[in-house]
Amino acid sequence: MNKTDKALWLFREGYSCSQAVLMACAGESGEAARAAAAFGGGMGRLQKTCGAATGAYIWFGLAYGAPGLPSENDKISVYGRVKEFNRIFIERNGTDQCSELLGENLNTPDGKENIARKGLTTKVCEKCIRDAIEIIGTLE
Repeated sequence: MNKTDKALWLFREGYSCSQAVLMACAGESGEAARAAAAFGGGMGRLQKTCGAATGAYIWFGLAYGAPGLPSENDKISVYGRVKEFNRIFIERNGTDQCSELLGENLNTPDGKENIARKGLTTKVCEKCIRDAIEIIGTLE
C-alpha cells in the first residue's frame, strides 16, 4: 500500500487527518498517533490550520529536525520545507484553514450534519490528505 492509500485508509478507519498523514509517513506507531492527536480538525477542532497540513509539519520535524539543540541551518532545513509545503497546499486548495476548506462548523450539530450530507470529509478532507502526501513526496 502506498502512502496515499495508507493515509486514506487510516482516516477512514477513524484517525484524524493529521494522524493519518503523519502515520502514513512515520509509521503506525502509538507515538506517531499521539504526536498528531491534538491537531485534527484544524488543531483540536478549532478549525484553524488544516490537520493534513499539520501532520505534514510534524513529519518534517521528525524527518529533518535536529535531535537536540538545533543550529540555525537545522531550523532552516525544516522551516523551508514547511513554507514550501504551505505555499503549494494553498495554491492547490485556496487556503490552509479548516473552517474555510469545509465552510461548515465542526463543532455544531448543524455543521456536522451539513458536512455529512455534503460528503465534505470525502470531497475536502480526503483531497487535503492526498495533497499533503503528494506534496511531502516532492519535498523529500
